[in-house]
Amino acid sequence: MSSRKPQFAGTYTAIVTPFAQGKVDETALERLVQAQIRGGVDGIVAVGTTGESPTLTMDEHVRVIELCVKLARGRIKVIAGTGANATDEAIHLTKAAEQVGADAQLHVAPYYNKPTQEGLFQHFHAVARATKLPVLLYNIPGRCGVDVAVETVDRLAHDSVNIVGIKEAGGNPDRVSQLRARLGVNFTILSGDDALTLPFMAVGAHGVISVASNVVPREVSRMVQAFAMGKPALALKLHDKLHPLFKALFVETNPVPVKAALAMLGRMDESVRLPLVGIGAASRAQLKSALKVCGLLR
Repeated sequence: MSSRKPQFAGTYTAIVTPFAQGKVDETALERLVQAQIRGGVDGIVAVGTTGESPTLTMDEHVRVIELCVKLARGRIKVIAGTGANATDEAIHLTKAAEQVGADAQLHVAPYYNKPTQEGLFQHFHAVARATKLPVLLYNIPGRCGVDVAVETVDRLAHDSVNIVGIKEAGGNPDRVSQLRARLGVNFTILSGDDALTLPFMAVGAHGVISVASNVVPREVSRMVQAFAMGKPALALKLHDKLHPLFKALFVETNPVPVKAALAMLGRMDESVRLPLVGIGAASRAQLKSALKVCGLLR
């Protein structure tokens, strides 16, 4: 069992990357980051999947991380999304993110090439050795086509002292219990699905890396804090209020709906990069309805 205390409990927003005329909209990104700080989140994840990491150039990727660090000014943590399905590329981004001042790194499982558990171990092991920063693993088999086994997480955490937690997006609360049994209560476990944040926290997760908090940072933060402070009834009330939004934000491929929601609220342009396309008419209507139900639109 690990004796380390969880470093990343709370709410971390998987922040979108705004575009305008095909380029990163740094002004809109600044507004979004400032809104997150005012909303009381514990940190942001820069250039994760929600930040459209697959379609940013390497220079853009590092620039967005650097800009988020500068905008945060130490008021919230900045976790850099630096995962890749090529280990050398992940290491390159890892070193660049450390150089520009990120607080930690989030590394998704290599996607498409489907490594074995030994391959996953060697990949994450190499990444962890390349940085002094804390590393959070990211398990999302639905997107990656491979599951980071509990045994592999356990092996990695005991092999590399800076592998301190995991974003768990496999949709199974029992994974939280399995991870806790292996790694103890102080290995950080964060939900990767807004709708499952409370179920995950009920069995010992420490918070969430949230898509919805792009739109409602204060509300998601309040929900997580309420549960952590022993107020499950209040947390459930907030969950129930936000649940329509949690579901609507995944009516199409993330981050298409969350960008559309932010655009409906006048906060940024909803542009995405190919191969993603704008939200469909039926999905837009569903999303708009959810925003109204949550009191965000009239």
